[in-house]
Amino acid sequence: MTLRGANRLRDELKRLKSVDRPSVIKAIAEARTHGDLSENAEYHAAREQQSFIEGRIKEIEHRLSNAEVIDVTRLAASGRVVFGATVELEDPSGGTPVRYQLVGDDEADIKLGLLSVSSPIARALIGKSEGDVVDVITPGGARRYEIVSVHYA
Repeated sequence: MTLRGANRLRDELKRLKSVDRPSVIKAIAEARTHGDLSENAEYHAAREQQSFIEGRIKEIEHRLSNAEVIDVTRLAASGRVVFGATVELEDPSGGTPVRYQLVGDDEADIKLGLLSVSSPIARALIGKSEGDVVDVITPGGARRYEIVSVHYA
C-alpha cells in the first residue's frame, strides 16, 4: 500500500472512532428513551449503523496492521514502472493521454487515477520504461499504449 493510501485509511479510522462511533452511541441512547425496543425502528437502525461502523473499524485496523507501506518518493526504479509509480500513457494512434498511479487493490479508484497493481493494464506496464509501447488485453478488447512518462511522487 502506498503511504498516501495508508494515511487515507488512518484518517478514516480516526473519524470512525472519534466522530461516527460516539454519534451512533448517542443515537442508540436516545432511541432507547422512546420506549419498547422491539418496535422501535430508530433503535434498530442505529444498532445496524453501529454494527457497520464497528466492522469497518476492524477491517481498517486489520488492513493497516498487515500492510507493507511503501513511500513512493524513496523508490530507486530508474525510470521503470513499479508499484507506486505514476505513469502517463498515450494511445499511439492519437488517443487522449491518461495518467495512473499503480497502487494496491485496497486503495484503487479509477476515478481518481489510482489503478490496481493487479489490473490488466498495470500488469502489462510493470517493468517497462518511458518510450515503451505496451499491448494490453482488457475486458473491453486489445489496447495499445505508449509510456510517455514515469514519476515517483
